Amino acid sequence: MIPQDNDSTLFDIELVNQPSKTYKLSSENIIGFCDNLDAVKQTIYFILNTERYQYSIYSWDYGIELKDLIGASYAYVVPELERRITEALTQDDRINNVFDFNFDKKKNTLVVSFTVETEFGNLKATKEVIL
Repeated sequence: MIPQDNDSTLFDIELVNQPSKTYKLSSENIIGFCDNLDAVKQTIYFILNTERYQYSIYSWDYGIELKDLIGASYAYVVPELERRITEALTQDDRINNVFDFNFDKKKNTLVVSFTVETEFGNLKATKEVIL
């Protein structure tokens, strides 16, 4: 016999966003906590500096694919990099949009700057990519 319950409130599910508070990291150690825009800024740094699919500790949605851009033409890299950065960063629920991309080519390096729209406000970010 299967137990029956006519109370429909048992199945009401409420989705709650988790706080963005996290450890603030420096290159040497943990230096306290950060929250809101500072936590998102740190997340952006880690996402853009983690090669996607390379580390089994991260899900396949974490990081960015950059290794295959080495040696590719500038005409291919610019739109592809814009797409990859947007895709990588918008995996985070706190990031709403990535826009206003600017590219600056210096020898074999491409410096891309862009604006990230978060639920805590906008911030500027940059990433250097070796071509």
